[in-house]
Amino acid sequence: MGHGHGHGHLPQTGSASGRYVASLAAALAIGAVVMVVQFAVGFATSSLALISDAAHMVTDVLGIGMALVAVQLARRSGPTFSRTFGMYRAEVLAPLANAVLLFGVAGYVCYEAIGRIADPPEVPGLPVLLVATVGLAANVVAFLLLRRGADESLNVRGAYLEVLADLIGSVGVLLSAVITLTTGWRYADPLVGVAIGLWVLPRTVVLARRALRILFQHAPAGLDVAEIDTALRALPGVEDVHDLHVWTLTSGMEVASAHLTVGAEADTAGVLASAQRLLSTDYAIDHATLQVEPTESAHRCAQLTW
Repeated sequence: MGHGHGHGHLPQTGSASGRYVASLAAALAIGAVVMVVQFAVGFATSSLALISDAAHMVTDVLGIGMALVAVQLARRSGPTFSRTFGMYRAEVLAPLANAVLLFGVAGYVCYEAIGRIADPPEVPGLPVLLVATVGLAANVVAFLLLRRGADESLNVRGAYLEVLADLIGSVGVLLSAVITLTTGWRYADPLVGVAIGLWVLPRTVVLARRALRILFQHAPAGLDVAEIDTALRALPGVEDVHDLHVWTLTSGMEVASAHLTVGAEADTAGVLASAQRLLSTDYAIDHATLQVEPTESAHRCAQLTW
């Protein structure tokens, strides 16, 4: 019987998030400064649109902060006998928490705006316009810092969506300020606040669904497990494949395990090497635990109920 791994242990810095620590830190600093300014001016002018944008900036700061903490936990807490996969899953909990924050803020803004529709307060347009411009510039910088990492890491993507939502919010606040300045229409501010909240909600659902998919250990969205099963069965010497599992530990770290049944004359070491090479080369699965077993040993697996 042969048993092997794609490599002996999980790398300390193997996750995609670890490559974007500096970008996350810079985006956090930018967001914290702008958040304070937006809240101060928003409450001073009674601008719901600006307060909404500032509230989203709070989620930016909290979300990016959680992303940074998760990255540091994953990088510094390597595998142990009590935590055999280390703390990489922390990078999945952070975007899930981000989704909850975004949902809460969007719901609050919509609720507050509905209450203001009947009697919208008078909002001075000029200070709102100036602060929204600063917020927009800051969000563009943060957006550019995180854009590349959002394609590789779910953790970074959570922070990226926070920034993107706030960037759109800043555009909305600018629009409401311009309308207020040019027409004096009081409904512009609360309506833009509602629009920002409604724009954020579907993206929040998508982020939460992706995080839950990883936490529930579903197969990675881009991998066809049935195809992997067929490819393993086609390897010379393999008679059967069972107990095949493929899941994502954290963004950029796919993991697999499987039992490969071989004939009595098969070269178990050769089968193991071929299977590892197939998974690594064709499916980018470098960490695979594979058990190569003779036919008589496979009967025990058939008795299992799950």
